[in-house]
Amino acid sequence: MKKIFILLLALQGALMAASLNEITIKDTKIPVVFEEGKYIPIVSIQVVFKNAGHLSNTKDGLADMAANLLNEGTSKDGSVGFATKLDAHAVDIGAHVGRESFILEVSSLKSEFPYAVERLVELLKDPNYTQEALEQVKHQKIGWLTQKQSDFDYIAGSTLRATLFKGEALGRAYDGTLESVKDISLGDIKTFVSTHLGYNNAIGVVGGDITLIEAQNYLSQILSLFPKVETTEVEKIKASNKKEVILTNEDTQQAYIYFGAPFDYSYEEKDQYKAKIAEYLLGGAGFGSRLMEEIRVKRGLTYGVYSSLRRTKSVSYLSGYMQTKLSTQDEGKALIQSVVDTFIKEGITQKELDDTKKFLLGSEPLRTETLSQRLNRAYSDFYYGRPLGFAKAQLKKIESVTLDEVNSFIKAHAELSDITFSIVTKKEISKKK
Repeated sequence: MKKIFILLLALQGALMAASLNEITIKDTKIPVVFEEGKYIPIVSIQVVFKNAGHLSNTKDGLADMAANLLNEGTSKDGSVGFATKLDAHAVDIGAHVGRESFILEVSSLKSEFPYAVERLVELLKDPNYTQEALEQVKHQKIGWLTQKQSDFDYIAGSTLRATLFKGEALGRAYDGTLESVKDISLGDIKTFVSTHLGYNNAIGVVGGDITLIEAQNYLSQILSLFPKVETTEVEKIKASNKKEVILTNEDTQQAYIYFGAPFDYSYEEKDQYKAKIAEYLLGGAGFGSRLMEEIRVKRGLTYGVYSSLRRTKSVSYLSGYMQTKLSTQDEGKALIQSVVDTFIKEGITQKELDDTKKFLLGSEPLRTETLSQRLNRAYSDFYYGRPLGFAKAQLKKIESVTLDEVNSFIKAHAELSDITFSIVTKKEISKKK
């Protein structure tokens, strides 16, 4: 159902703009991001619980396991029985976790949405907190983690994160380990849910063929089932500037190079458009980026190399990756460092800025053509404390920004050159280092 729902949303034009509203649950005003779209009779509600994601784990993998267990239906019907009830009415109900948030979602045809909400309420009142269901979820998670032991991208990325954020929640195995998953109990999951999912740390995100009043009524019905929880601010984390190189030996035919560096820049800054331009030109533009131009186009060392400037409430840092031959891993690593160093030292050219403006401004309609895209953008604006329409205002600033302004921004962030590398390579190659 979810794939159908996303496909149908993609057919919708910009009928209305998203708006910020609220409902009151007991003693708390709950924000509601809402957009009505009547083009297709589909409705979706997401309840986002702040500071309840991976970074809130008390045991590695706990938040994800809690979400997985909520996806196992009710104790009365079991996983198969509950799923059968949903499928009969083309209803989709699911829980999933991000780094900072825990999300519950329900979606269906408009005609089935009252039934869909009834089933979500049923699930929340009677989750499948049985040992049998927990063992099933553990079995699935252990199988996934076992497969990841031979996933060299996963290994390189996880090792980079553990090195960049050593001693911090982001550096831990937040997906879980074989040992931590085996150790998670029903009591751990119940405690996590009851202490992290509360009406007072929730945000409602609603879209589709539904009125605001209907949306508010449904959200009130859902959120009234949750307790009040203790709220905390997202902990700020800083990436390491130690410029370490971590080699992991595996039986691989390629070198998997993951890299990261601190980026001393907050999500609260008002000139995000400058970071967007820098991100695009360094490693986010595909064949228009410096990294791709120097490492693939000019030297043919990889099929692709990418980087991004991640900016969230918890952390801001440079992150990137590439694959190359074992024989060219040193050259690839050195080129990444050189490209970033040159980018910081010299900045960009007027042509690069002009081309970037054309792309970012010209492709903007593609980023706001669906209801889900507009809702996601409005939610992001609210979550990061920005006015709705922030991205649109940033586009106007992109249009007028000068080369000197962008280069001053880039040159002010020399910390991006403090790159740490995590490389999965072959033992014979690493022995030569």
